[in-house]
Amino acid sequence: MSNPHGAATLAQLYREGHRYWSSENGQAHWRAERACLGPVCESLHGGHSLELGMGPSLTDMSPIRHNIRWAPTAELSESASSLVCPLDALPLPDECLHLVIVHHLLELVDEPHRLLQEAARVTANDGCLIVLGWMPLGVTGLARLSPRRRNRLPWRGHWRTPAKLGDWLEFVDFRIERVDYCGFHLPGSLPNNATLETLGRRHNVPLGDSYIIHARRRARLVQSQRPKLRIQSGLGGGALGHATRVGSATPEPSRRTTEVE
Repeated sequence: MSNPHGAATLAQLYREGHRYWSSENGQAHWRAERACLGPVCESLHGGHSLELGMGPSLTDMSPIRHNIRWAPTAELSESASSLVCPLDALPLPDECLHLVIVHHLLELVDEPHRLLQEAARVTANDGCLIVLGWMPLGVTGLARLSPRRRNRLPWRGHWRTPAKLGDWLEFVDFRIERVDYCGFHLPGSLPNNATLETLGRRHNVPLGDSYIIHARRRARLVQSQRPKLRIQSGLGGGALGHATRVGSATPEPSRRTTEVE
């Protein structure tokens, strides 16, 4: 993903993804995901968050002060503070973010393990890593049986279950804390039926179009079961400002030598 050809491919994918999430179908799914993710974001606190995805921001309700948006090229960035870089080489220090969201990218990128490894690397010990993906057993997943749709978004790519991603997260020292499902609808309709959405989310039925994985570092989960005498804060508010400016010359952080296969 870090070579010039890969950057061009990723930029083209980003444009296609942006068109999909701006469509009626994409907007309906985005609203369902945002409503499901909202209570989680509202309960998180910290200095910095990062969204890796191609759709509109999902964290505008979060009290985290500094939200960073990613873009594959400066041309496609939303603002001068966007993080412009390959997905497998985020120019950020280890464990510096309190919230990292990977939004429907693991299905599409060439090296999803590398992306997940980088997202885990920059997530703080007391932070939360959230992965949104398409559920193979949802109505939209079943529609992938049609060969005509396999080359178009959202049906493109490799769809994986939360259980599969749970195995991947184990390799990067994270563990799934919970999985939520959303985007419930009948065949031929959009996920905007309030009754179906309420029932599906209340019982957390694994038949929604999207799943939302909430993961935390395993060491953090072990510590949360012990009495806490002191809570230390993370990075200060302005520590990442320079690193996230478009075109800034930020030294590449040290990389872990363990590769996820």
